[in-house]
Formats: sequence, C-alpha cells, structure tokens
Amino acid sequence: MNAGQICMCVDRVIVHRAVAEEFTAGFAARVRALPYGDPADPGTAVGPVVNPGAAQRVAALVADAVAQGAGLAAGTGQVEEPGTLIRPVVLTGVTKEMRIYYDEIFGPATVIHVVDSVDEAVALANDTPYGLTAGVITENLATGLEVARRLRTGIVHINDQSIADEPQAPFGGVKSSGYGRFGGQAGAEAFTDTRWITAQTSGHAHYPI
Repeated sequence: MNAGQICMCVDRVIVHRAVAEEFTAGFAARVRALPYGDPADPGTAVGPVVNPGAAQRVAALVADAVAQGAGLAAGTGQVEEPGTLIRPVVLTGVTKEMRIYYDEIFGPATVIHVVDSVDEAVALANDTPYGLTAGVITENLATGLEVARRLRTGIVHINDQSIADEPQAPFGGVKSSGYGRFGGQAGAEAFTDTRWITAQTSGHAHYPI
C-alpha cells in the first residue's frame, strides 16, 4: 500500500520455523506477482516512491543487507526508471549487523525473520527503537492476546495486518514512534489542556485562620 510509504507498514514478518519454509515460498511468490510500475495504470498494485532520494535510500538498505549475506526471495533492490521505482523486495537471513534490521524501510521491501518460539518472536519484535503497530496471526486467540500484551507497540491487531485506523480509536505509538494519541476522546485529551476553574458566587472562601 502506497509502495510501503505508510508509518504502519510491516517492515518485519516474524514466522515460526515450523511453517517458515512454506510461508516464505508462498509469500515471496505473491510479492513477485504484484503488478508494479505506473501508478496511473488501474492494474498497478505497487507504484513508485515519493522521489529519487527515497528510492536510493531503500535501495541502499537492501544492498547493504545483501552485501552482508541476506537473501533476496523477491525483487532485486535496484532502482528502475523513472528513478523512483523499485520492484517489491522480500529479504531473508537479515542480522543485527545490517542497517535494515533497525532502520525504518518506508518503501516496498520487507524482511522475513524465522524464530523457534513465541518468546523469541516477542523479543525480536520488541528489539527495535520503534513501536507503532503490529499484527499477530494465530489460530489461538488466547495466545494472540497474550502476545499482544507483551508487544511494545501502541497498536496491535490480532489476526489482521498492521495497517488499520478508526477515527474513534486512540492512535499512536511508543518509544521512538512518538508521544500521545489522537482519535476519539484520547485525541481531545492529547491536544487540549485540562484546567480547573472555580468561582465564588458570593462572599469569599473560608479559611481556618
């Protein structure tokens, strides 16, 4: 959506090893099949990024990861004409030494991480300076709720992807994803100051001395 240029877009997909091979194959195949290119074409799913600088920044993140051993399951990471277009990228085998591990991608690329347990998944998900939104996909709602409680994000969607917003819901993140909330009553409280004003209708207030 918006070529990944949404603050709520998924940068990291964390998958249990038991289903990782099947998931990665299916996910990468779906990404490779996404029509990309001219945003004026109704059939285009992924258009260009906002400007050449943004394209070069995303390409540099991908190139850095690949140079240090990450795998390309989809895309090339190369900038294409007119200088703002990148074929959607899926990376595997990303480690902490790679810039893309901690940097916000904000472009048409995502990383698949493989873990062996829920605890490892939660620890990896929280190992980031950001904390806006997350999605937890599970067949067990109780497990999903428990994971959601442990995630350090302002928003969690269980059995849905990370991009969702409702005008009445409190929207905002934690850590480097900002302060406060907007939307609904939370927005009114975030953008206003609560004050206390009293008025004597007659006489004056009583004091003990």
